[in-house]
Amino acid sequence: MPIIINNEQPVKKRLEKENIFVMSEKRAFKQDIRPLKIAILNLMPEKQETELDLYRLLSNTPLQLEITLLKSKIHQSKNESNEYLNKYYKTFEDISTEKFDGMIITGAPVEHLKFEDVDYFNEFCQIQDWAKNNVTSVINICWASQAALYYLYGINKHKLEEKCFGIYSHKITHKREPIFRGFDDEFFAPHSRHTKINEDELKANNNLDILAYSKEAGATIIASKNRRNFFITCHLEYERMRLDTEFRRDINKGKHINIPKNYYPDDNIENIPILSWRMASQLLYSNWINYYVYQETPYKTDDIGKI
Repeated sequence: MPIIINNEQPVKKRLEKENIFVMSEKRAFKQDIRPLKIAILNLMPEKQETELDLYRLLSNTPLQLEITLLKSKIHQSKNESNEYLNKYYKTFEDISTEKFDGMIITGAPVEHLKFEDVDYFNEFCQIQDWAKNNVTSVINICWASQAALYYLYGINKHKLEEKCFGIYSHKITHKREPIFRGFDDEFFAPHSRHTKINEDELKANNNLDILAYSKEAGATIIASKNRRNFFITCHLEYERMRLDTEFRRDINKGKHINIPKNYYPDDNIENIPILSWRMASQLLYSNWINYYVYQETPYKTDDIGKI
């Protein structure tokens, strides 16, 4: 699938070097196809790296995707310049009258805070309410999944004694669910979080299904009954070296942190990490785009939320 992004966006050259199909806005306009409109609310500090992670995954179907990058209006980013953000990002106010076929909301390094103490939590909740009638399907990742479960269903997060950090094996509980088409019985995925969602609380809620779980990492992929919302507690979007970057960053800050589990060969941090989750990540996002967005969204975007 060609991703349609601004021709001047810095990540475009990096994607092209990786042989990712990126289409210019000019070329896309000439094709008689309605692109799927996908919004990405990027709450991660290093926004360009997160853009790359998600663009790599969203490039894996034959459909055209028109990406709109969103930022928080009230939160001041410390890792990206205002010039970059103002040029390539919009705020919720800018798009609140629009409708989107799909939306992805990223995680954020604010787990240590209560949800209400996060400066953009009210803004996050406003977007969740808006999405009910204006977005066909939403993927919430890591902190966003916990915040959405809390706001929409009253399910709170719980602090872990030890950070869930590494690569874990997961079992699929709903094997006929379209989002898992092409998956093996088990798949691997990276986790990096200090909190968890209690599985018993999820099971007690009749509006939710646990689709995949890990004995070590807990419930990993949760969905609303109508499949309009997915809550993913892992980071399938991460590239090979992301956990390594996080590990060395914390070590350099003098923080106590264990070596990521099942990540470095022989647990030697000088070894190149094993990439064991790429197939699962690409399948999950391409299946989401196909079965929960493309197959469900109306041709006219104005009809989203009405049918």
